[in-house]
Amino acid sequence: MHEKETPVHIFRAYDIRGIFNVDLYPETILKIGSALGTYAKERGEENFVVGNDIRTSSPLLAHALISGLLASGVNVTSVGTTSFGICAFSGWRLKKDITAYVTASHLPPEWNGVKLYTGEGIGFSAEENEAIRDRVLEGIESTVSWDDVGTYHEVDLREKYIAYIAGRFEFERDGFKGEIVLDCGNGSMGLVALDIMNCLNLKTDALFLNPDPSFPNRPSEPTEESLGVLKAEVWRKQADFGVAFDGDGDRVALIDDKGRLLSAEQCGVIIAKDLLEGRKGTILANVECSMLIERELEKLGGTIERIPVGHTFLTKEASARNAVLGIESSGHYVIPSFFPFDDAMIIPLKIAEIVVKTGKRLSELVEELPMFPKERKNIHCDDAIKFEVMCVLAERLVNEYGADRINTLDGIRIDLKEGGWALIRASNTSPYIRVTVEGATEEIKDRLLNKFVNVTEHAIRG
Repeated sequence: MHEKETPVHIFRAYDIRGIFNVDLYPETILKIGSALGTYAKERGEENFVVGNDIRTSSPLLAHALISGLLASGVNVTSVGTTSFGICAFSGWRLKKDITAYVTASHLPPEWNGVKLYTGEGIGFSAEENEAIRDRVLEGIESTVSWDDVGTYHEVDLREKYIAYIAGRFEFERDGFKGEIVLDCGNGSMGLVALDIMNCLNLKTDALFLNPDPSFPNRPSEPTEESLGVLKAEVWRKQADFGVAFDGDGDRVALIDDKGRLLSAEQCGVIIAKDLLEGRKGTILANVECSMLIERELEKLGGTIERIPVGHTFLTKEASARNAVLGIESSGHYVIPSFFPFDDAMIIPLKIAEIVVKTGKRLSELVEELPMFPKERKNIHCDDAIKFEVMCVLAERLVNEYGADRINTLDGIRIDLKEGGWALIRASNTSPYIRVTVEGATEEIKDRLLNKFVNVTEHAIRG
């Protein structure tokens, strides 16, 4: 077998992704394992947990990764094929240095990759991932003699994980009188989610429970378009709500009892209201999240802090700032009082707890929240100039609106007095600059979109 060249593009800012045997080969993952082990030893870290999702190629890639790690002299505890939550829980409870999970999350079945975390479940930073990338591309790796090969053993913390979650929630047998419809999408959550629901006495109807790496019933990404069966089942059964997980179980989408998909911000605000009861605290939200968060939570004593887009920032900053809750617009959440990582399993359980506590339907809790129309437009901009354009836009907009109303943490977010905001953000992976706006009314939203699309197009034209 001839040696495959390692393509640079599989290394993303916060994970590694590629199409199996097209640009991501077992040999590639073997090299990544060796480079990762070498990098870890340089930092004085030598104990890993490795797990994988249910994709066809995941077990063999996980074994390739493990082989590279062991050959570099670090120790590996394998948790096998499991959900993201169980893998992260294992690294956390076993106090390992690094957790590696082989997955392509919500991508189509031919894709795969690796996500890297600290033992606490905090995602590796872009700088840490770049250090591993550079070692792979430069061929920097170490292989040790037979007597220095790392140790290997297997564990199964599934029952401990279930017991831990069950110990944090309590539903009397007659406490939750309704029904939940669970859509596992044939992904990794089918291995554990229903058992947790049953353990907690939550009446649950399961859709697409059996793991199937071809994702035959819906894509592994839960979206408005892909959740038609779940919506129909919630409506048909008059269930309390529906839950849909992505392929590996680090993101979740909720459907209320009227069959409506909740936004991440709606779900996050409902949970934050409960968590803030009788206390003050910090709520994290990325720069794409709705102003609903400030409008609803600041009056309850919540301090809202904006962070860059990406679940790595979510977990890192939630831990660093001792946050009550972190909300990512794509459907990642972190509640550090439960886990330091973004295990999606916690979210429907928390919603069920709130429904019982308030005696309200989920649709009622949603309808108590104001609605703010939001829209995004992608504007083509050549990769060679898009970040230069962003610098030009930042200078112009600071001059026009003042530095106190501009946030350049991740893109350019302009908070406007007329009841809305705009975010101009260059895509990290595509030749686009994205303009997202939200307004108190449709009229304000449309005005903001026209204005900032024109401003961006003018800057691109130079």
